[in-house]
Amino acid sequence: MGSGTSGASMKIVSAVITLLLMVVFLGYMMIWSMTPTNTFYLNWFPDVEKKTSSTYLGEQGSTILIYAFPILFIATIASLYLHLEKKYDHDINTRLFSRMILSKQLAITKGPLGIVTWTELTFLAMFVALLVWSLYSYMHDMLAFAAVEAAQEKFQVWEVKLETAGLSLGLVGNTCMAFLFFPVARGSSVLQYVGLTSEASIKYHIWLGHITMAIFTAHGLFYVTYWSLTHQILQMLKWDKFMVSNVAGEIALLAGLVMWATSFGRIRRKIFELFYYSHHLYVMFVIFYVFHVGFAESCLILPGFYLFLIDRYLRLLQSQQKIRSVAARILPSEIVELNFSKSSGLSYAPTSIAFINVPSISRIQWHPFTVTSNSNMDSDKLSVVIKCDGSWSHKLYQILSSPSPTNRLEVSIEGPYGPPSANFMRYEKLVLVSGGSGVTPFISIIREIIFKSNTTGSKTPAIHLICAFKKYADLAILELLLPVSGTTLDLSRLQLQIEAYITQETERKTVNQSSIRTILFKPSPSDAPVSAVLGPNSWLWLSVIISSSFIIFLLLTGLLTRFYIFPIDHNTNMKYPMPASSAFGMLFVCVAITIAASAAFLWNKRKNAKELNQIRTTDMSTPAPSPASLLYETELESLPHQSLLQATTVQLGQRPNLKKILSELKEENVGVYVSGPGTMRQEVAAVCSSFSANNLHFESISFSW
Repeated sequence: MGSGTSGASMKIVSAVITLLLMVVFLGYMMIWSMTPTNTFYLNWFPDVEKKTSSTYLGEQGSTILIYAFPILFIATIASLYLHLEKKYDHDINTRLFSRMILSKQLAITKGPLGIVTWTELTFLAMFVALLVWSLYSYMHDMLAFAAVEAAQEKFQVWEVKLETAGLSLGLVGNTCMAFLFFPVARGSSVLQYVGLTSEASIKYHIWLGHITMAIFTAHGLFYVTYWSLTHQILQMLKWDKFMVSNVAGEIALLAGLVMWATSFGRIRRKIFELFYYSHHLYVMFVIFYVFHVGFAESCLILPGFYLFLIDRYLRLLQSQQKIRSVAARILPSEIVELNFSKSSGLSYAPTSIAFINVPSISRIQWHPFTVTSNSNMDSDKLSVVIKCDGSWSHKLYQILSSPSPTNRLEVSIEGPYGPPSANFMRYEKLVLVSGGSGVTPFISIIREIIFKSNTTGSKTPAIHLICAFKKYADLAILELLLPVSGTTLDLSRLQLQIEAYITQETERKTVNQSSIRTILFKPSPSDAPVSAVLGPNSWLWLSVIISSSFIIFLLLTGLLTRFYIFPIDHNTNMKYPMPASSAFGMLFVCVAITIAASAAFLWNKRKNAKELNQIRTTDMSTPAPSPASLLYETELESLPHQSLLQATTVQLGQRPNLKKILSELKEENVGVYVSGPGTMRQEVAAVCSSFSANNLHFESISFSW
């Protein structure tokens, strides 16, 4: 009765919040569609500016209200909703936004955009239409005065039109900038509310980044050409105190061009570190962008970057804590499993990703790895699997596999980050297709299904795992699919079929079990278990941080404007230097976020100190377990391993015929999950989209290893 009542109440709350957020978002998008029109610029905006431009907020008051407040309001309400959803264990699939986003009907399976669903293609087309409309509207309205302006400035009409085109492109670029940072906030409540993860949203950031830089590059070229033809080339050195600063814009553009040049796929894959380090130029890009247009104008793009800054600072706070490393397992084919102590209050969904830093290798490099443990089955442990595939992972493997390995591994962790819930439970059957290291996300999925089959009593999907490896020794990773021996869970309820394909070897090889080693790490009093940066009620605290930091920002801005800037400028914007007001605006954003986030972090750290101390005391006082107790059983007589052997078919010297396998599926509701190289993803997507029946539902999983 109680659970039914709470479920019905949550449905009502979900419907109300969805309606509210949809109205606010549609209003926000309507404002962006009206921004380039004379109706907005000459009528609506001056009216709003007249009512909001006070001695406290000055010129930026109107832009904050129109462009910043709606999105921060959405993020705050979404955080509160996610908190209630987690508290009452509400199903994500009942959300309208989530059902729209999670619709996986494929539109494009191959090409420069990658794998694109019809939903994504629709939103992309709408966004491009907005940009085209904005460019047309800006140019149409401004070109109407081109002849008059040319006569006043004694220029040719075509020269004025050239400048107008450059200005219009810059204004359209602002629209792209407003959405650029939303996909890269890993702990974003907005992404989670619509059923997305930051990993799955990276492609949106890539699309927006290419469009943004193409437009801003054209904007810069148009102006340089205009200045050159009108003999005003010295304008490139202009840093005006009260108008647009050209030098700042050029610096921002150069920083953006470096990031853009190193972000193309071929460079990113072959020289990842160059891409990684050059992308930190986003700080210079944003700072000089604000100096270029002024803080009031940059409030158009504030909400996305504001939420990104909150997320980035919380990640910084979490990364300062050293994590209690429990053990490492060395598997064949240079595979390493790392096990960390975890707070019991930390829960995460399957296929989550954690970012790991090992200071002894590099203090500045953070690498993402798929979490293979399951928070329901492994309440006190978080595990990741790493395969040597780069200089960083090779150094880690050398440290752990040496004859005298270290007895303590200093590690910091950000995350884990993952999907809102386990959506794969809605399918009748799961077909999990992996290539090489792509099998790692499926470990946590299989463990989740084992847990659900033993605890809920409801029917769980059958599993057909199709995995391709280069070498026979790589099969050792399949040992991690099942939980440790001695578990009370009944594995016979798991309907598991495994087809393993060895593509580069034609003979079975005996895996030397002595090559599997376990290294136990000594605990340190300063180490702590992995825990959520804001504790068990992370979403509730995030809503507090967003709202309180925004209030602090408004208070700081109001006090400065009222008692310092207004007595000098009187809202004329011609007496107090624009660079100084821009610097204060950026400073206040950072100060407000730092105060609110630090207070929430310290409060939760103090509140959870008792639990952390108990875990540390237990770790320090409990005798170290034997290596054998941490190993998964490998003897044939052990039930888990015997079940795994019976479920596994190994094909040597072959690649899986995915089209044949998928075409033979008879079930009505099949979830096809693929995790592997891009070519494999495209092949599976093409096969799924080629069938006229809609019983196959394609899902692409991001993995890191």
